[in-house]
Amino acid sequence: MRIGVPAEQGQTLVAATPDTVAQLIKLGYDVAVETGAGAEAQFPDEQYISAGARIVEAEEAWSSDIVTSIRPPAELERIRRGGILISKLSPGANPALVEALAEQGVTAMAMDAIPRISRAQSMDVLSSQANVAGYRAVVEAAHAFGRLFTGQVTAAGKVPPANIYVIGAGVAGLAAIGTAGSMGAVVRATDIRSEVGEQVESMGAEFVAIPAPAQESSDGYAKEMTDAQAEAAATLYAEQTARADIVISTASIPGRRSPILITADMVDAMKPGSVIVDMAAAGGGNCELTEPGRTIVTENGVTIIGIEDLAARLPAQSSQLYAQNIVNYLKLLTPEKDGRAAINFDDVIIRTVTVADAGQVMWPPPPIQVSAAPAPKVVDPAPVAEEAPAAGGLKKSTIWLALAAVLGAALVLVSPVGMTGHYIVLALAVIVGFYVITNVTHALHTPLMSVTNAISGIIIVGAIILIGSGSWVVTIFSFIAIVISSINIFGGFAVTHRMLGMFRRA
Repeated sequence: MRIGVPAEQGQTLVAATPDTVAQLIKLGYDVAVETGAGAEAQFPDEQYISAGARIVEAEEAWSSDIVTSIRPPAELERIRRGGILISKLSPGANPALVEALAEQGVTAMAMDAIPRISRAQSMDVLSSQANVAGYRAVVEAAHAFGRLFTGQVTAAGKVPPANIYVIGAGVAGLAAIGTAGSMGAVVRATDIRSEVGEQVESMGAEFVAIPAPAQESSDGYAKEMTDAQAEAAATLYAEQTARADIVISTASIPGRRSPILITADMVDAMKPGSVIVDMAAAGGGNCELTEPGRTIVTENGVTIIGIEDLAARLPAQSSQLYAQNIVNYLKLLTPEKDGRAAINFDDVIIRTVTVADAGQVMWPPPPIQVSAAPAPKVVDPAPVAEEAPAAGGLKKSTIWLALAAVLGAALVLVSPVGMTGHYIVLALAVIVGFYVITNVTHALHTPLMSVTNAISGIIIVGAIILIGSGSWVVTIFSFIAIVISSINIFGGFAVTHRMLGMFRRA
C-alpha cells in the first residue's frame, strides 16, 4: 500500500519526516511525499528522497491508499473512496466532518482520539504536542514580559526573579514548569487533581492546592467540580494571579469549550506589565478576555497571548514527534510488516480512533476504562468478632514470628559463648535497618541500593575471613553471605550504570 504525505496549506507541520519515512518503508509501505511538504519544517525534498520516498504532486499524495496529514483537506473528494485517512479530526467537536467522511467512504482515524492507556502512550499526539507547546508558552511569555526571569544581585542593585503561576499540571503544564524553573523563575502551580502535587514539587515548583480538590475519574481526567469546589478554586486563582508576573493556563477539554478560570476582574487586579499565556485559546480560552489567535494588551497593561497552536511555532520538533506518533500507530496497524494495514476492531486503540469506516459513522466509540483510579474503600459493617479471616492471618504471622524466635534462640545456644554479643548486634542491626529502609520514599530505593554496595563489600570481606573456620555452621553462613552480597553488589552496579546512562548525551 502507498502512504501519501501531502503539503497542507497554512500548516507549518508535516505528517512525516525523513526519519519516519525510513521507518514506514521498513514496514513495507511505499511512501509518496508531495513536493515541498516539509519545507516549513526545514525538511527539504532531497532528504525525503534520500530516505527512500518518492516526490509527487498533490493529487497523487491525497489519492494514496493511506493519507497521513495534520488536518483533513477542505475538499474531502481529494481522498479516494475506500482510502484511509490518519489525521487530527477533533471528532467530538466536528460531528459534521465525521458524517462527511463516512459519506465519502473513507476510513477515518483520529490521532487526537488516542485513548489514555499505557499501551497507547507512544501514539498520544495530544501529549507530544502539549509538551512542545508548554515549552513554547514560556518562550512567548518571556518575549512579552521583557524582563529577566532569574534573580540577580549586582553592584548596581538587586533584581528579583519573575513569579510564574501555572494553572494545570498536565503534560503542557509540567513542560512549562520545567522550562520556567530552568530559566530561574519562581514557579507555583495549581491543579484540581491533588495527586499531581508530588510531580510539581519534584520539578522544583511550589504546589498550591485547591482547598476542595476534584477527584480523578475513570477516564483519566478530573471530574467536574461542584459549586463549592469551583468557588474555592476561583478564590485561589484570584489570589495567585494578583501575585504573579506571568500566568500560564492549560485547562482544555478535548471537544468542548475551555472553562473560564481567569475573569476580567482578576485581570484588572494584576500588575501592569504582567503576562497571561492562554494555552486553551483554541477552545475559547481560560481567560475571559482572551481573543483566540491574537495577542492583546488590556487597559491596565496586562498582555494576554491567545496563540491557538503553540506547537506549530516549533515545526521541526513538533513534526518529528507527530510523525513518530503516526509511525507507532502504523506499527500497530501492520503487525506483519508487509505494507498492508490490518484494521482489527478487537484492538481497543484501533477501535477508539476509528471515527468512520465503510460508510458508517463509528463515533463515539464504546467506553473503556483508561485509568487505574483506585476503587473506593468499602467499610464492612459486620462486627469485629465476625472477621475470622483477618484473625486467621494475624495468627499465622504470629506463628511464623514465634518459630523464627525459637530458631534464633537455638542458634544462640549452640554457638560459642563469645558469639552472643555478635548476635545482639545483628538483631539490633536488623531492627534499625528495617525501620530505616521502610521509611525511605520509594523514589529513592534504587539509589539506596547502589549506596549499599559499600556495606555489601564489608560483608564479603568478613565472610571470606570466616569461611575457613572449623565450624561448619559458620562456613555455611559465610558462603550464603558471599553469594547474597555479590548479587547485591553486581546488581547495584548494573542499576547505577543504567541510571547514569539516562543523563548522558546520546
